Parts: sequence; C-alpha cells; structure tokens
Amino acid sequence: MRIVVVGLGKVGRALAAQLTAEKHDIVVVDQNAALIDNFVNIYDVRGVPGNGASYDVQKEAFEDGADLLIATTSSDEINILACMVAKKIGTQHTIARIRNPEYEQQLHFMRDELGLSMIVNPEKATAREMARVLRFPSAIKREQFCRQRFELIEYRITADNPLVGMALADLYRNIRVKILICAVARRNETIIPGGSFTLEAGDKIYLTASTRDLEEFFRRLHLFRAKASNVMIVGASRMAYYLARELEDIQKKMIVIDSDAARCQAMSEKFPGVLVIHGDGADSELLSEEGLADMDAFVALTGMDETNIILAMYASQFDCKVIAKINRSSFADLAAAKGLVDSVVSAASVTTETIVRYVRAMQNSFDSDNIKTLHRLVNGRVEALEFNVGADFPFINVPLKDLTLKDGLLLAGIVRENNKTVIPSGNDALQPGDDVVVVTTDTTLRSLRDIVK
Repeated sequence: MRIVVVGLGKVGRALAAQLTAEKHDIVVVDQNAALIDNFVNIYDVRGVPGNGASYDVQKEAFEDGADLLIATTSSDEINILACMVAKKIGTQHTIARIRNPEYEQQLHFMRDELGLSMIVNPEKATAREMARVLRFPSAIKREQFCRQRFELIEYRITADNPLVGMALADLYRNIRVKILICAVARRNETIIPGGSFTLEAGDKIYLTASTRDLEEFFRRLHLFRAKASNVMIVGASRMAYYLARELEDIQKKMIVIDSDAARCQAMSEKFPGVLVIHGDGADSELLSEEGLADMDAFVALTGMDETNIILAMYASQFDCKVIAKINRSSFADLAAAKGLVDSVVSAASVTTETIVRYVRAMQNSFDSDNIKTLHRLVNGRVEALEFNVGADFPFINVPLKDLTLKDGLLLAGIVRENNKTVIPSGNDALQPGDDVVVVTTDTTLRSLRDIVK
C-alpha cells in the first residue's frame, strides 16, 4: 500500500520502520530535512521535507493521494489538518494522533464530520495498558482478546518459582488449570515451545487462558497478587491523568507527585479524590514520608527515561508492583532484560501496534477473517493476533491435528460464539463465528488462511 507518515518523532519513526519491513511504499514527511535524510539513509523510503498539512507537500508525496496517511506530529491541530487535506486530494484512509484531553468529547465529530478513519491517543492507550496490569499485578504485561474473555500475560520465572524444571506436558497434571504457555523468551532466543520444553529460572513466558483460569493458576502456585488499590505516581503528566481516570473504580488511595506547581494544580482540580503533592519525586525521603512502603503499586511517569528507571529500581525494594514509562527502545530493552524494572510501557510501541493492526486489516478487508486485535511480544519478535472465523474459511470443522501449520506458529485459544473459552488440542476444530488467537514468529501474518503451510 502507499502510505504517507507525517512527523518523524518516536512514533513516526517506529511506524515507518515497521511498515517498511512489511513491504509498503512509504513516504515520510517532516519539517526537519536533516531528520528525513538520516531516516532515508537507513530505510527504503522516500522523504519529503516540509509541512505535512500542506497541499503541495502531500501532492509531492503521492500525486493522486495515498491509500493511507498517518499524522503523528507533536501538534494535534496539524495532525487533524493534514488528514483533512489528505482526504481532499484522494487519500482513502487517514489516522491522526490526538493527545489533548480537551478533544475527548469531540472524537465522534472528528471521525464523522472531518472524515478521520482512526484517532489514536498514545497516552490514553498506554494508560489503559498500565491499568490492565494494575488490575492483575502478577503479570509484567497483560493483553486482552475476544471481547475481554481471553487473556495473554507476560511473566518472568524467578529462581524460587515452582515452575522451574517443569516440562510443559506436565503442567496441567501438576497445576490442574487449563492454561497454555505459547511463547518463551530465554536469553537471546525466542521459542514457540512444545510439550517436552522444560522451564528454567529467568525465562520470560507468555501464558494464555480465560481471566478466571489465569487467576486460579497463580493462586495454586501461591503467586497471586490482588489488584492494586493504593497507587503512587510520580509525574502529573497527561498519561497520569488518563491512568487516574482508568483506575477510578478500584483505587482506595492515589498519590501523585510532581515538581511543576501548575501541573499539580490542574491534576488536583480534575481529581479531587487524589492526593497531589508538589515536590521532587526523585527525593527518597519524600517518597518514604508519603507512604511508598504501604503502596500496592508505584508508577514512574516523568519525562525522563533515566529518572523513571532509577525511580523504579528504588521502588522495587518495597513489596509493590512497579511500572515505568521508558520511551527509548534501547533503554526499555535493557531495563526489561536485566530485570531492572518490573513492567515497562512505551507510548510509541502501543501506538505502533494499534496502527499496524489497522493497516493489516485494511490490506485484507475483503476477507471475513481479517485481524481484529494485534499485540507484539518479545520486543516485536512475536505477535499475538485475533481473527474471526468466517463462514468461507476453508478449514472449518477440520481437526487441528489434520492441519499442517506453519513453523513458529501456535493456535493459543478459541472463544466460541456462546462465549465458551477453549485451549485448543489436536481434536478441536475451528467453527464459523469463532474468535481465534494465533501466536507466531511470522510478524507479517495478515490472514487466518495463512496459518497453514
């Protein structure tokens, strides 16, 4: 597809790189010509310097319009205008990054009246991801599929964990809960495991099951942690605003600390029930005085990756769930690999996942089994995708044991039309209306039809 990416910030660069890897015809637009030159020298894309909301600049990108324009500049207004101009010159689909909470009430208007195909709010989407983890703190990362009836969580096995030394074939016999370990990250290796695979300390595993079965699994291992009701946040950012709103129904006590008086004032006005403190969130004495030791969770949301990492390492001394926002991918990879931070979130990666899912669904919109949900695992080396099984799917009612699936691919779960959740075995078969979750190392999979060799 012909795609224009306007704005080469963190999100724009990550998106353009991913979409280039998927063999799309990409044009990047940014006012910074040096930034474009650097990117074009690395990736097989064209670059157009200038204002992405300009008619002339967009015409230079694709004379008769692109298939899709994605506007990811730091200005909501420029992103909206760029999408409107794109529609006028023939671009079929437009996506705008819009971050300002003041526009929240106008999203339907923007989609319907301004013709935006999709609106992405990175801070809101990332806050929602953090909230999911805080509702199930045993997980490093938590994703939901199939109308929230099926879960995939990321979990690290420590040396004293009862799973160490256990073969996957023995898992159900020992634990008696239907879960599936669908991927394992071990050192620099990514594995889609079979029944003979044995778990080791340090493994990062990805488990799928229904919400109830996952909770029961951790209870039987005596590793279950209740949802976080007492939360301390450092950084009164937009992301903190969205996180506070996501947690309103479960919080008992929330403390937000920030060194900016204006942000503190705005936060306290929006959330009267939140204790907002004007102070240095990197001051260990302040954190101690405000009761860090009594918190269920600590979230570092300052504007500096380095500060968030150090704060998370300090908070890890206490018995609480620790989450840090780390935007720079090299820092995030290091913090996760070394176990410096319990859970790492990145607005750029969340936004990239959301938009890539939309692009892949666009590509095969003529199929009834296109992608409904997409999540990237193991630093993007593995993907978990949700498809719906259409009536024209060629392998309906064929037992899975009779299908020759592609290498590095696993059917991780099925949710039937009656909402029954199935961890599939060889005797199970896909039926019309099923929602099916596929975990694969093939990061270009677009259709459920492509799972068979």
